[in-house]
Amino acid sequence: MLNFEKQYYNEKIKLICGVDEAGRGPLCGPVVASAVILKEDFYCELINDSKKMSEKDREKAYKIILKDALAIGISYISSSEIDKINIYEASRKAMINAIKNLKIKPNLILTDAMPIRSLDIEVIPIIKGDAKCECIAAASIIAKVSRDRYMKAISKKYPEYDLENNKGYGTKKHLEALKKYGPIPNFHRFTYAPIKGEQLKLF
Repeated sequence: MLNFEKQYYNEKIKLICGVDEAGRGPLCGPVVASAVILKEDFYCELINDSKKMSEKDREKAYKIILKDALAIGISYISSSEIDKINIYEASRKAMINAIKNLKIKPNLILTDAMPIRSLDIEVIPIIKGDAKCECIAAASIIAKVSRDRYMKAISKKYPEYDLENNKGYGTKKHLEALKKYGPIPNFHRFTYAPIKGEQLKLF
């Protein structure tokens, strides 16, 4: 049971926000962050670190979180911006934007290992937070499902890259498409290997 955040509830802290991102590793597409505030007594047995869940279970949990969460914020940072500021800073920026997109201001923010010092709310980074805190796990699910859906939509425009199945990760089929067609401008991450430094032809 993911209940690490329970220790932080008290008379002053009633609204705890969990924050996580999806999409640090892929060769293309945005990094997506989500901030989620759950009720103190919220519980869903499906919720876990999104990486440990099947796509079917993630979709089920996603719908439950959307229905029952007190507030949800989402942010997308493009591949072009990732190339400009690096993936770590892009992930941090996505998390900050997701928090700012919440309709309710939390009393405390718990992130999946990401320190944030630019907010007027206390932020506690928790190592492997998505495997310990239900609110961070919920955020990881919202971010992952949101990004996967985005990549599936983009795959219709660029079917040769098999993005619907690989979600931008460097699978054999994706790498073969990169060699044959080159990277997609403003969509692939040109600071990532094998794209970085390679003389791949552009669209």
